[in-house]
Amino acid sequence: MYKQKTKLRVRYSETDKMGVVYHGNYIQYFEVGRVEYMRALGVIYANLEKEGIGMPVVNININYRKPAAYDEELTIETWIERLPTSKITFYNQALGENGQVVCDAKVTLVFINDNFRPIKCPESVLDTLRSHGITH
Repeated sequence: MYKQKTKLRVRYSETDKMGVVYHGNYIQYFEVGRVEYMRALGVIYANLEKEGIGMPVVNININYRKPAAYDEELTIETWIERLPTSKITFYNQALGENGQVVCDAKVTLVFINDNFRPIKCPESVLDTLRSHGITH
């Protein structure tokens, strides 16, 4: 299974009064991970949008495990476990500098057309995912 690793450094503005990453910022970190995962496979979100295909988030399950502090470098790991249908589910982990999981999430998006109606995953995306070992 292919995993994309993206490095991010926690900025001061992303922390709360307690000096740790504000919980909502992990959603943005995981979005960066998703976009870079797809880019690494050769699927560019901007190109899908030019084809009239959108991918809004429809569900997020997130678990906060340990605090991450200002200036800490996080590694965002992103992968998928199944071929998408009209939905695609990404799995994420944010790892601290010590390698421990500080946050993890399961994020589901749906493929939509210009009229905001669900559509099947484009064959080009399925072919790309299959070529990277995702078979079920």
